[in-house]
Amino acid sequence: MTTTTLAVLVPLLPFLGALAGLLLGRTAPGFVRPLAVLPTLASLALAATVAWRQGGGQAVDAATELTPTGSVPVELALYVDGFAALTAVLVTVVAACVQIYSTGYLRDDPRYPSYAALVSLFTSAMLLVVYSGDLMVLLVGWEVMGICSYFLVGHYWETPEARAASLKAFLVTKLGDVPFLIGLFALATDAGSFRVTRILGAVADGGIEHPTLICLLLLAGVAGKSAQFPLHTWLPDAMAGPTPVSALIHAATMVAAGVYFVARLLPLFEASQAAMTVLAVMAAVTMTGSALAALAQDDIKRVLAYSTIGQLGYMTGALAVADRGAAVFHLLSHGAFKALLFLAAGVIIHAAGTNSLAAMSRMGHLRDRVPDAYWTMTVALLALAAIPPFSGFFSKEAVLGVAEHVVTGHTEHAPAAAGWIVLLAGLVTALLTAAYATRLWLLAFRGEGPEAPDHGRQPLTMTAVLWVLAVPSLALGGFASRVLPDWFDGHDLTPTLTTSVLGTGVALVGGIVTYATWRHTTAHAARVPLGAVAAHPEGDAGLVEAEAIASHAPAYGDIAYAPDPSDPGRLLLGPLHRPAAAGFHLDAVYTALFVRPVRAGANLVRFLDREVVETYVRGAGALPRWLGAAVRRAQTGNVQTYVSALLAGTVVLAVAAVLVATGA
Repeated sequence: MTTTTLAVLVPLLPFLGALAGLLLGRTAPGFVRPLAVLPTLASLALAATVAWRQGGGQAVDAATELTPTGSVPVELALYVDGFAALTAVLVTVVAACVQIYSTGYLRDDPRYPSYAALVSLFTSAMLLVVYSGDLMVLLVGWEVMGICSYFLVGHYWETPEARAASLKAFLVTKLGDVPFLIGLFALATDAGSFRVTRILGAVADGGIEHPTLICLLLLAGVAGKSAQFPLHTWLPDAMAGPTPVSALIHAATMVAAGVYFVARLLPLFEASQAAMTVLAVMAAVTMTGSALAALAQDDIKRVLAYSTIGQLGYMTGALAVADRGAAVFHLLSHGAFKALLFLAAGVIIHAAGTNSLAAMSRMGHLRDRVPDAYWTMTVALLALAAIPPFSGFFSKEAVLGVAEHVVTGHTEHAPAAAGWIVLLAGLVTALLTAAYATRLWLLAFRGEGPEAPDHGRQPLTMTAVLWVLAVPSLALGGFASRVLPDWFDGHDLTPTLTTSVLGTGVALVGGIVTYATWRHTTAHAARVPLGAVAAHPEGDAGLVEAEAIASHAPAYGDIAYAPDPSDPGRLLLGPLHRPAAAGFHLDAVYTALFVRPVRAGANLVRFLDREVVETYVRGAGALPRWLGAAVRRAQTGNVQTYVSALLAGTVVLAVAAVLVATGA
């Protein structure tokens, strides 16, 4: 087969698997798991073959016009370069791991067939975004991911938290998609095409008349999809979905789509220094704010969610200093260790088996019960904290290194202000990332919380996946930093001495200070439970998780706990702890600025409809109703009454006629 044919099959196979899974989910349930796993594995094999054939060489570019539009044509275009080939491999690897993992994690879930089909459709949509060479076709995959996230986040729709989270994810991302769509139309109007290659050619020729306006409109959609400030608030709440879904969204699909889109069209953004500066500020605020929020969370999945937001900030920071190689390098590295973190958290949830499972302050004695999760999560946290030689060190240092090059004037593709913003924010975030990674490890595995009943060993499909993902989390960085430049723009991705020393130094400081604080707090304070931990009945871990999705709240159903005085985050953050735990009250701000005015407007419209419009409608119908009632009273059905009325009428008419004649 040609490379073009193989590339077409990569997104097509998961789509066909999703379609078959939906059709056969009820009639032939035995085929559901093979239809979930096998097409994704086949897609992985094909994506790897495409990447091997592409090899960082000439991009594969093919297109056919779908239908005449009369203006800007829409084409079914394929564009596979080094970025696309490696990103597709990441997507299929994570998706395959998630599908295999889910066969054990959700083995007793009655809605598993629809879940597996939606995961396959989600994967297919992201692969369409990656391989598409036409922005309108890319938009199809972009929006399909949005609807898939709505259904998957709301998988446990019986719980109000899941329903609210799915609706919030959908609405917030759509809020960014509206200006994004306008930006796409404006871009195509200037370039005369939706084709990526023609748009980049128009940028090179100076044919884009309004680059700043177009880039700012596009950045709104990117901020929503990739959970960047100020449209990031949906992602922590999306933890209401099953943990494997969180791994898929955070590591390889939805949130990666915005970063990938900017990387694909980076020359367009470079044409506007204002847009690059806005991108840098957005990245800096996102990085530091999310790291502070992560340090204050008690729910392990919310810590990881804010971590994802911050790491995406590193990627957008690399794009802000005009280096898509560093951005995609960190995207690949982050995808491996973040998928591992979420899936390991799922193993912890499965092992805990209580409705207190997600709160780190209530975990206890899990280190020896989940050795696979303990060791692999330790690897992933070291990668997250950018400790050498783990993969996160190399990819994060690539971002800091390119920011340093902008600051020192080694490149003129980005404004110096953007370089300073990204470099300083990146170093501060490195300190905070190591702090919350250390805190998570200490509270999750070395905490002294109440011991939950042992629900047995986890299925092999869950634990084996952890070790598969641990390999790239440990070894990808050093290998990729030497190989990837040939696949990308040729920019050097090896760590530089200055940023390596600074980044590693602040990370070690963050980790050591957090550990010392934890030792101090555990030595001088004791956990004070206000109630006993109630064990959840044995059964599906996903159903257990559904009861714990609001575990960041101070009360947990029939169990209440005092704030954990041994939590080092409280001491480290001090007065910032409460606002950081609440996401700096950004949701409250949005409620005051948007939700309440919209509700007030809706109440006003409802009042006008009921009290004004309906009053006129009721009045218009009252007069005919009264006349009808009067006429109905005269229609008695009595013949004698009708004859008497006829005679009376005749007499009246006769008298009237006589009077008229006499008067005449």
